[in-house]
Amino acid sequence: MTAPVSTELIVADAVVAGVAAWAAARVPGVKRVEPGLRGLVAGLSRAGRQLWSGYESASTDGVRVRNPDDGALGVRLEIAIGADRPAPDVGAAVQRAVIDTVFERLGVTVDEVTVTVIDIEPESR
Repeated sequence: MTAPVSTELIVADAVVAGVAAWAAARVPGVKRVEPGLRGLVAGLSRAGRQLWSGYESASTDGVRVRNPDDGALGVRLEIAIGADRPAPDVGAAVQRAVIDTVFERLGVTVDEVTVTVIDIEPESR
């Protein structure tokens, strides 16, 4: 009989950000996950690296992951929502979706989700 092998799964912050963006985009009322000014600069930098390396990763524009040494994982998202739903309700739903989806898909616990609404789109008539 073989001895059990100890394994460790390390999930890159970019993967957490991609899953968080996917989860947030699926929440009713979210029109899009989008970067603020800081995110635009980071996106340009990422685009340059992708062009140079020849690969393309999932879009994480508008998502930042904070993973300090104490292990308290935090996710910050910037979203645009529709005017037909209350911002606090959409924000709370995004928080729940990110926490649940990241844990379900990656087995990683997100300790804090900060949602910033950077745009509210008017209803279409």
